[in-house]
Amino acid sequence: MEKVKLIEALTHRMDGALKVLDNELKGLRTGRASANLLDPVMVDAYGSKLPLSQVATVSTPDARTITVQVWDKGMLKAVEKGIVDCHLGLNPMTDGQVIRLPIPPLNEERRKDLVKLAHKYGENTKVSVRNVRRDGNEELKKLEKDNIIAKDEHHSLADEIQKLTDDYIAKVDANVRQKEQEILTM
Repeated sequence: MEKVKLIEALTHRMDGALKVLDNELKGLRTGRASANLLDPVMVDAYGSKLPLSQVATVSTPDARTITVQVWDKGMLKAVEKGIVDCHLGLNPMTDGQVIRLPIPPLNEERRKDLVKLAHKYGENTKVSVRNVRRDGNEELKKLEKDNIIAKDEHHSLADEIQKLTDDYIAKVDANVRQKEQEILTM
């Protein structure tokens, strides 16, 4: 029973690392308007830092524009400042309670920088997956030391953990390759 729980726990943690990578990759600009582009934006609101999604509605009316509908007109300047401070390369234009963000086309240098960033996110995720593998292997050693599993069972479970790790590393590589293609072809 311990073995099944261990593999399930490791799979769950590796899934979490993959989800973080997906969110980071969604935030990379590909030349197309995406509401996810503004996910990292934090706004000084009501005495604390809040995510943009908690003070405004973000939408994409067309492929080249993001609009931010601020709920409280008094928050307009703070939202603009949050967008600028996030260094996304966007220039907010205010129109009443709506902030428009035109998405400029990407130049070749910016595309290469975004690809490098995507690869960096991928490497960080691989490190996370490998850390999960290490934790699983340490747990196996502990189970063997406590005579809960036999030595041959330890080796078969270690092989299973390694196969799981290899599968997740391949998923990370595939996600990064897909994002790289998306960035370079836009």
